[in-house]
Amino acid sequence: MEKPFDLMRDIYENGGGQLYDAEAVTQLEHALQSAAQAEKSGASSHLIVAALLHDIGHLLSGDEKGAAERGEDARHESCGAAFLSRWFKDEVVDAIRHHVAAKRYLVATEPEYAGILSPASVRSLELQGGAFSQDEAETWRRQPGAEDAVNLRRWDDAAKDVDAIVPGFEAYRQHIENVLRPELKEA
Repeated sequence: MEKPFDLMRDIYENGGGQLYDAEAVTQLEHALQSAAQAEKSGASSHLIVAALLHDIGHLLSGDEKGAAERGEDARHESCGAAFLSRWFKDEVVDAIRHHVAAKRYLVATEPEYAGILSPASVRSLELQGGAFSQDEAETWRRQPGAEDAVNLRRWDDAAKDVDAIVPGFEAYRQHIENVLRPELKEA
């Protein structure tokens, strides 16, 4: 059986060369930039790994582009979280599962936030349900892991720089090892 680090690296290195939605960076570049943003901010391993792997659902989905063309949300966050839950602790998976909701939360609670979204993020926000209502935002904010998801969202938004120079996937091996489910560490 392939080790989790090797599997994640292979998924990103084999499928991550495609452009990240309508952005000017690839899926792999976006993942590495997100992780570098998290690491630079002093985040713990679980958030660095969540930042690295948060969009894996894009790479696993066979019809994401078709779903968007049909005006549907492919729910990459749920797909990715379900896939990653086999290997990673809940705190990693929960941040990934909620990073789209965090965008909806931030648009609802920080008026200036919508202005920093790229055109692709604005389009996907519409498919994802738009801004939360005030009641939805208050309810969501009380969930365990909401703060982690907000941090992840901010790194996600900042990780679209075509000129960024960041470490490669190998730089995150130890962080991945740190946040594996306990039963996998013993194997």
